[in-house]
Amino acid sequence: MNRNEFLFDRAKAHIPGGVNSPVRAFGSVGGTPRFVKRADGAYFWDADDKRYIDYIGSWGPAIVGHARREVIDAVKAAADFGLSFGAPTEGEITIAEEICKLLPSIEQVRLVSSGTEATMSAIRLARGFTGRDAIVKFEGCYHGHSDSLLVKAGSGLLTFGNPSSAGVPADFSKHTLVLEYNNVEQLANTFAQIGDTIACVILEPIAGNMNLIKPSAEFLAALRGLTEKHGALLIYDEVMTGFRVGLGCAQGLHGIRPDLTTLGKVVGGGMPLAAFGGRADVMGKIAPLGPVYQAGTLSGNPLAVAAGLATLNIIQQPGFYETLSARTAKLAEGLAAAARDAGVPMCADSVGGMFGVYFSDTVPQRFADVTASDRERFNRFFHAMLDEGVYLAPSAYEAGFVSIAHSDEDIAATVDAARRALSRV
Repeated sequence: MNRNEFLFDRAKAHIPGGVNSPVRAFGSVGGTPRFVKRADGAYFWDADDKRYIDYIGSWGPAIVGHARREVIDAVKAAADFGLSFGAPTEGEITIAEEICKLLPSIEQVRLVSSGTEATMSAIRLARGFTGRDAIVKFEGCYHGHSDSLLVKAGSGLLTFGNPSSAGVPADFSKHTLVLEYNNVEQLANTFAQIGDTIACVILEPIAGNMNLIKPSAEFLAALRGLTEKHGALLIYDEVMTGFRVGLGCAQGLHGIRPDLTTLGKVVGGGMPLAAFGGRADVMGKIAPLGPVYQAGTLSGNPLAVAAGLATLNIIQQPGFYETLSARTAKLAEGLAAAARDAGVPMCADSVGGMFGVYFSDTVPQRFADVTASDRERFNRFFHAMLDEGVYLAPSAYEAGFVSIAHSDEDIAATVDAARRALSRV
């Protein structure tokens, strides 16, 4: 038994499933999770001291690489003054100013501790602002594990969702309507029939939780036009895409100004920090100014703020996103070429520092396309890449992430590893 297996067995005795977040358990790919011992730059080492080129990067936050010295030093300096105060600090103001500077759609912002907390609060705020109950989300998009959002699609166009998790009462999710991503006709028909009851539409503006799926220009235009026409709020859930796909986030790439935005992952630099913000008139409904209650003991934690500010400073350096995007595109193109040479039906796509690998002939446009891909072949590829020292997301439904610490040599080594792995799957 190797040390990863030993630790997994030990963990299962006192931690449900042996992990503190389900995807870490390797449930969809099988096998034993890798327990991380340390990480640096583009790599991490597992409990058996095997090195991996890491393409999850803590599921997105590690955009500047693991253990980047400026970030570590900022956290250490903040820790010298105390870990948490339950009172405001100047750092909270500074990071709020920085977020509002980088994202013009955010006039005011509230700091929280997790992406789930950010999306849950944004939806409560949208309901409080509009006085409406119904919300629209899209199949395959994940917005955290709050009750209203753990919903799967109903059987018809205007069938409201049923809970997709035990422990969620049907009454909690009965106002959540699930539509198909990139389906403009379905969206238009829904607003034509019940638009005046919809409080908000929330989406991943570039999906990453059903693998990487890009929205069409027509879909984005319909979202912004229909929400404005019917008085619903448009929420861009940029917990994953925020500062990951570009300095202006997905909304900057799209030229869309959402009413509310949720942020996480990169904005905290690897520490537990997230945020939601938007129009000042909407944010004015949040307590203590308004009747929509939201609070958090560790919100704006000084260590998390320090890590976030250090990361935001690094990503604004000249050429950062040009280099990151080019390396990510090079990886996606190399993986696709390796598959073509091996005669394996696999393709890839990328945007900014995100990429997707799909065992299908074409890049998916919606959740149903992803479910139709060859997931068993992905599972074999995943384990073959692990053997080669490359760590991909342990699920065919997850996007991958490249950091600025990944070198051209890392990309080339990954493509070479994929060529060997694809010959075995």
